[in-house]
Amino acid sequence: MGISAFVVDWYGDREPFIDRSYALMQTIAARENFQVAMMYDESNSDDGATDEAIADFTMFHDVYLSQKASGHQAYLTYEGRPVIFIFPKGGHTDWSKVRALVNKWSTPPLLITENLPGQDAGSFDGFYAWINPGENGWSTDGSNWGEQYLNEFYQTMKSKYSDKIIVGGVWASFDDHKASWSLNRKILPRCGQTFSDTTNLWHKYFPPDNLLPFVMIETWNDHEEGTAIENGIPTCESVAPASPPVPPAGTYSTHNNKR
Repeated sequence: MGISAFVVDWYGDREPFIDRSYALMQTIAARENFQVAMMYDESNSDDGATDEAIADFTMFHDVYLSQKASGHQAYLTYEGRPVIFIFPKGGHTDWSKVRALVNKWSTPPLLITENLPGQDAGSFDGFYAWINPGENGWSTDGSNWGEQYLNEFYQTMKSKYSDKIIVGGVWASFDDHKASWSLNRKILPRCGQTFSDTTNLWHKYFPPDNLLPFVMIETWNDHEEGTAIENGIPTCESVAPASPPVPPAGTYSTHNNKR
């Protein structure tokens, strides 16, 4: 299918079930010649978030990245360095301190976080686009699929942060009305056109001689948010979606391994 890795949620010891699931996926990935990467879900706590992140990263290194770790050879790398994605939440982590810790590892990882760089841009090696309608917000009819957001992301990253790793964002739809925390937000699949448009848009800024190193499909199985492509891309019988182009070297899907 052109997908070569799963980016998997991980919360340290805050979510033992997810930790066990990640361990299983990494072991199987090594056996099946697949790849995995960790997406660290930052703590919501406003007290001790930095200490918790430092402890979690230390645990992850020792359990999953060391030469003794089961399936460590399946971990996603870029230019020889492991790639760790960050999903920001509380915003209370001092990432400069986390950066100082991981820089001491024998092979320092590449830290990639969400959206455009902020005040702590120096702590990160790259940034990824995430499902977002942009400045105009969520439309009631779901027609705002994120064109403005993606244009701003790619244009800003290319013009101001070309030294950072840029990870493209692709999504097919969004609908959280079934979630317990629903805010009644939605992006219509538009008979598969949303997937096609988000897949193609990055080519506007990055020609064949300057391809993005990664494109991340959001998501594989977040069914409660209506983004899952696990069952296929939504289509309509009367309208055939445009075929997406051949993806760049790395096309990865986020994988939610919650119950």
